[in-house]
Amino acid sequence: MVQIFKRLFVKALTMLAVLLIVQVLVVIALGATGYSDRMLEAVISEELRALRPALAETIRDPERLEVALSTRRVELEELYGLDRSWYTRLPGMVFRVFTLDLGEAHTLRSSTGSNRVAQIVMERIPKSMLLLTTSMIITAAIGLIVGARLSSRAGTTLDRVISSFSAVSYAFPTWWVGILLILFFAFRLGVLPSGGMYSAPPPEGGFMRFLDLLYHAILPVFTLTLAGIGPYIYVVRTIAVNTAQSDHVTVARAKGLSDGLVSRRHILRVAAPPIVTGLVMGFAGTLGGSILVETVFNWQGMGRLYYEAIAGTPDEMVIVALTFVYTLIYVVARMILEVLYVLLDPRVRYG
Repeated sequence: MVQIFKRLFVKALTMLAVLLIVQVLVVIALGATGYSDRMLEAVISEELRALRPALAETIRDPERLEVALSTRRVELEELYGLDRSWYTRLPGMVFRVFTLDLGEAHTLRSSTGSNRVAQIVMERIPKSMLLLTTSMIITAAIGLIVGARLSSRAGTTLDRVISSFSAVSYAFPTWWVGILLILFFAFRLGVLPSGGMYSAPPPEGGFMRFLDLLYHAILPVFTLTLAGIGPYIYVVRTIAVNTAQSDHVTVARAKGLSDGLVSRRHILRVAAPPIVTGLVMGFAGTLGGSILVETVFNWQGMGRLYYEAIAGTPDEMVIVALTFVYTLIYVVARMILEVLYVLLDPRVRYG
């Protein structure tokens, strides 16, 4: 038991190092390329553009107006740290992220009007998790059932058809699948909404509002599931086929055990660690695809927030915070895998 906790502790330190390295790389990418400076300059220019009409009402002299705007620009540059080099400005941002002091966004706001980055991100996390966890559960259920059944029918017509579908499904870009589904179900058939999270106007009452949210989540969830189900079925099928050729499976079948019992106890149970690895790491990898899916469906989750922080008036604090959250989810997924290995694989417990 001590060895297990020691292993998990070492793995946790390794994952924290990964988290720190990713944040440092984000800082270098934002700073060394000059993207951070351009983002802040765009924010300052936008503030000065909004300030000009107000100052023009009190300052009639054009020269004095330009002087006042220049003075304000210098003040804003000092406020945002543009008077300092990026390598002296951005590391402090990473430290604030690790201490959960995410500060304030320059342009983005939460639904309540707050500019606190923590509140903006926390507001979006449950909306993304609704899509990701639902699609993951559906993918896991279908993948395990279909993949296990195919493992005992390797080489049949059904196996070849589903394997071909898996290859095609893996090649589908999620955003392209989403657009096709919108065109067919929303515009051609008119049975599902094309985007958004609620109807206009949204229904009143908590339960009806929740049902409306689920109704709008059907297409995004279907998109994520369709893009991920094929590869997962193929992974489960391949691992199960290799396990099904083991001696202990042959002995179980020689004893006259049913196919279902052999699949559950002697194939899936032994193949559980790599199958769970594919599922959990696939969930972490789906986060990247959810950025495009949420953008296509205008789903106000973390992916859509990432797009808004980059494509609109750039907001570096939100970009760094979201990168931290995405990396943290990956780290948590890896730690969950380590714990599951202990539970699923006796060789880890007694090795």
